[in-house]
Amino acid sequence: MNPQPNSPSSRATYLPKGESAVSYPLQTTALLVIDPVNDFLSEGGAGWELTKSTVELHDVVGNLKKLIAGARERGIPVLFGPMAYTKDDYATHQLQRRSGINRIMFEKKMFLAGSWGADFHPDLQPLGDEVVLLPHKTCDVFTTDLPAQLQRLGTTHLVIAGMAANLCCESTGRRAVEEGYDVTYISNAIGAESMPAYEAAVLVNFPLLSNAVLEVAEFLAAVDAAAPSALAAQPGDRVFGSDHLEIGTIGHVVAGDDDTEGHLHVSSGLIFHTDTYIPLDAVAKRSGTDVFINVPKIVVGTMPWSQPPTPAGRRAKSGPPAQEAGALYGSRSPSALERPVGTTDGSPPASAGAE
Repeated sequence: MNPQPNSPSSRATYLPKGESAVSYPLQTTALLVIDPVNDFLSEGGAGWELTKSTVELHDVVGNLKKLIAGARERGIPVLFGPMAYTKDDYATHQLQRRSGINRIMFEKKMFLAGSWGADFHPDLQPLGDEVVLLPHKTCDVFTTDLPAQLQRLGTTHLVIAGMAANLCCESTGRRAVEEGYDVTYISNAIGAESMPAYEAAVLVNFPLLSNAVLEVAEFLAAVDAAAPSALAAQPGDRVFGSDHLEIGTIGHVVAGDDDTEGHLHVSSGLIFHTDTYIPLDAVAKRSGTDVFINVPKIVVGTMPWSQPPTPAGRRAKSGPPAQEAGALYGSRSPSALERPVGTTDGSPPASAGAE
């Protein structure tokens, strides 16, 4: 059985798919600041002894302040996603038994509703007309009213900063990618409960679960560039992977024709010993003269483009049309497509057709 238009296999999408820009459209970009509160960011906070090493090293409070101010100046909506716990969360719903991080927050009395610890850091207070979301209770801010707020704003590009890198920031970014958003993490405006946790998230996981990992200045420069198309990349620009590791310098920007798709030609050099031909649709962002592609160098090692991209190559990578795919997994299709709902063997339910 082939998947139908409304089947689970047809729901995945990329919300900005009609856009060719490699910047951040002001009308569809939003900044989400997760847990910018005293328990994480202020001396004396319940979680400060865990977070202070990364918060101080990266000046997270100072960079969050610059990021929020920069977004406001440019008309980008800023949404705040804090946590708060009440007696009902623990006595009735027993959230302290749900996960390791829930247990730690319970034992350390973190984010207790109405407390100083659950309040916003004094330098990171939301304005009266800015959105403060309902509290998330573990890590995923999409479990709050965030989806409704983003839909109301018409958001397609979601920029994530705050706390903590490997927990709420990563979980929310993962969900945002699944929902089709173009996700950017702001690495020097994010902290974590330890250096290993920060580095695992920022260097390995974020680059795989986003289109860009930028610093505050790079993000604001990219917003200001307002590049009109993927061809905004220029010869001489430096190319970086989504993990911020350098790939090389653009020698030529090649427009597509019948035989070759548009691409960036990066000549061999000290970093790679062969020429690299980067498809234009792999270019995710441009900030100043730096171009970021959505492939992490640290993961793949060698870039997957040793020849100029062609239409035939794209067709081979795209797979068959859905109506020609047959069994999606070779020997099987999803059970939801093989069997009617309510059956286990494909036969009609016992009550079907009964008088």
